[in-house]
Amino acid sequence: MGDTAEWSWYSLVLCSIGSITVVYYMLRWSWQCWHGFKVYVLSEIWQTDLRTYGQWAGKVFFKEWLAKRGLDIVLISRSDDKLRSVAKEIESRYKRQTHLIQTDFTEGHSIYSAITQQLEGLEIGILVNNVGMNYIGVLANFLDVPDPDQRITQVINCNTLSVTQMCRLVLPGMLERGKGLIINISSEAASQPQPMLSVYSATKIFVTYFSRCLHAEYRSKGITVQCVVPFIVSTNMTHNIPVNPLVKSAASFARDALNTVGYTTYTSGCLTHALQHYALSIFFPGWLRLSSFCVQRMD
Repeated sequence: MGDTAEWSWYSLVLCSIGSITVVYYMLRWSWQCWHGFKVYVLSEIWQTDLRTYGQWAGKVFFKEWLAKRGLDIVLISRSDDKLRSVAKEIESRYKRQTHLIQTDFTEGHSIYSAITQQLEGLEIGILVNNVGMNYIGVLANFLDVPDPDQRITQVINCNTLSVTQMCRLVLPGMLERGKGLIINISSEAASQPQPMLSVYSATKIFVTYFSRCLHAEYRSKGITVQCVVPFIVSTNMTHNIPVNPLVKSAASFARDALNTVGYTTYTSGCLTHALQHYALSIFFPGWLRLSSFCVQRMD
């Protein structure tokens, strides 16, 4: 009789634990589905009015969609010809003002005093930190980078120093106005350690952590800092890989990612990239990426 009662008690405990576990994961899955639906579907219908953040938007990646949604654009690039061409297009097509700043973010800290002067008097309501580069166009071991002394420094200057310093330049004005939006572009390469992309992966996880910490520090003051973590987008850095169901064009991705503003502060940018992220985390987890078996086959 005693053994039966004890077994019944154990059964009750195990059933309770099992039930709680099932309910937990069902609620978690339901929340993730709702969050994804809200971020990637509802955001297509009800878009945030970006003009509430301010008159000017700085940087270049979302330029067309920001201009289309009523903002004047500060264009920053190292190519003067590219700047003038894009400015002409924005002014003629969207009837918005442009302000041009020619600079090279790979040059390090020396460029930011000049940028500060050229931004003076502009009410930067939105900052998009999208500039980024890899040290080589293919997967490679750390010491196999061509001209590593210069190239590695350029990657760090471009991918991390630019984000930090541009935030430093625009945040004081945003704090004075009590509103502002900063969009920092990270990468799927930051979701897990990425051998053969060691420096690039490390700089992008810096962007992710920096963005999330900055948002926590300044959200109570009216500042939103969003981190966008895209998969593969067809750009010069990806050698303009052909667009397909898994690869977004730059324009299409920019439109989708911009729609998520106001819905989340951490996003893959679009539904297809979010699904790829979840699939990769399941079928290609961090321990497998870091295994000797996997690294040897990527070499």
